[in-house]
Amino acid sequence: MALTREAATKLARRYFDMGTRAVSGLWLKACGRLARMDAYDFAAALVFVTLIGLVALTFGDYGISNDEEVQQRYGELIVRYYTSGLTDRAVFHFKNLYLYGGLFDVVAVGLQKLLPLDPYAVRHLLSALTGIGGIAAVWATARSIGGPRAGLLAALALAVCGVWYGAMFNHTKDIPFAAAMMTATYLLLRIGRQLPRPNWGLVVLFGIACGCAVGLRVLGYFLISYAVLTVFLRMLTAAGSWSEFLNKWRGAFVFAARSALPFVAAFVIAYLIMIVVWPWAHLSPLNPLRGFSAFVDFHYPIQTTLFGHVYHMADVPRWYVPTYIGIKLTLWLLIGAVAALAFMLRHPPRAAATSGAWRQETILIAFAALFPLACEVIADGPAFSGLRHFLFTVPPIAVLAGLGLNGALARLGELHRAAAFAGLALIFLGFGWDATTLYRLHPDEYLYFNPLVGGLAGASRRYDTDYWFNIMPEAVGDLEHFLDRTEGAAGLARPRRHYTVVVCGERLPFEKEADARLEWTKDIYSADFFIAPTNMNCDRYLDGRVIATIERLGVVIGVVKDRRELVKRNIAGINGVNVIP
Repeated sequence: MALTREAATKLARRYFDMGTRAVSGLWLKACGRLARMDAYDFAAALVFVTLIGLVALTFGDYGISNDEEVQQRYGELIVRYYTSGLTDRAVFHFKNLYLYGGLFDVVAVGLQKLLPLDPYAVRHLLSALTGIGGIAAVWATARSIGGPRAGLLAALALAVCGVWYGAMFNHTKDIPFAAAMMTATYLLLRIGRQLPRPNWGLVVLFGIACGCAVGLRVLGYFLISYAVLTVFLRMLTAAGSWSEFLNKWRGAFVFAARSALPFVAAFVIAYLIMIVVWPWAHLSPLNPLRGFSAFVDFHYPIQTTLFGHVYHMADVPRWYVPTYIGIKLTLWLLIGAVAALAFMLRHPPRAAATSGAWRQETILIAFAALFPLACEVIADGPAFSGLRHFLFTVPPIAVLAGLGLNGALARLGELHRAAAFAGLALIFLGFGWDATTLYRLHPDEYLYFNPLVGGLAGASRRYDTDYWFNIMPEAVGDLEHFLDRTEGAAGLARPRRHYTVVVCGERLPFEKEADARLEWTKDIYSADFFIAPTNMNCDRYLDGRVIATIERLGVVIGVVKDRRELVKRNIAGINGVNVIP
């Protein structure tokens, strides 16, 4: 039956009023939640919105790292292995990549089929968002132990740390692995509070996080030791003291046995995820252990710099990684972490500890931060590129920093409220200064060095700097602008020439940026131009007239050299022709 115009109008008004009331109700409910939200939680939400916005605006600014081509290829080979019905086994013969899990690379390859972006832009976007996820895990962990203010301080400390923020965009193995490790640690913290009968939802999530970690790098096995420590600390808490724990060892054994069951289930989930994204792992049950052993014994002819001395990766001194921790992290991260360790040894301020097991949980976080470093020092393992392989220790250090700074503010608050306010203002001022430094370094934020080593100026040519050759897009752009000027001076009617370029880095990052005039070559003797970072003094490898420099904070981090005149002289000398300049 057809509605009259009047009836239709009434019906439309009725539904409009219903919709208006519903929207108004949702708006009022949202406003009510915002009004009830802690100020520090609200500030943390703004931090994450800002970070997502920055990633969306800048992920295209970062160059392709030296490892990304092989990682991309590895992901494609894993996909081919499964889509071929396990018959295409090229994945097991591609360099040494079979020793790594391919979770990130497989996900990236899948997203590349859905997003209208360059494959490497997809990788950078995915890695950066994963990095923000790592910051969120840091926030959640510090907040769970020390409250909203501790969470905010921890998140900010990591967000303005160049070694993390700068690496987020193209450290596509290290950042996702570190984020997965921190997420698993947070879930472990939550599980520890419920032992021996934790919520099975948390157990499943912990298993997934563990599977993601081991599905990226075999060092995810460290999570087993984290879980063992969690059970032990919870046993001590339940016993009340060490002496009571020894007297009630039988009850402690039962507690441990009951606690082990959820972890066994979680590690089974992790194992299943691992063997799916790491094909080599399911060929033999012992392959994951062989992968761990191979990682410990990696000895490639890769060089690195420490205190101005060049080492091969297998010969670095034991203090290599701790030294880079000391000079690459911001001072607020270091100060806060030390403060947390001090509070851990003594009772923390009452206002700083929201968890009854504050000390035990801080011990777990400190263990996650320091145990891998201690293993590296004791085993005298190989290392290179600064903190590249130990970035997963930075998030737990950031949690410690949040707890330590929060504890220091609480101590000041016990003296006077104004003192706590002044301390918080000082900390925010320090974070602001670090953020300004990152802005000036963009898109090379990972070149940050703290004042203990004199910043980037003090670190230049003495420590590893632009090991990913992130200057490539800017260097190629400078070369093209130089050719635009010089070709224009020679006359617009002159046909465009082709120029050969040798680079101190990989071929793909150059060819992704270069226009049709520029051709990559490996012939160092006849190349027209030379592009190199100053890392490892690579810019001094070939002579030529410097036509462009890439600088950050007043420090030269890369050069472009014109070698045409030099090559002409060399050729003339070989042919016995005198060339008059």
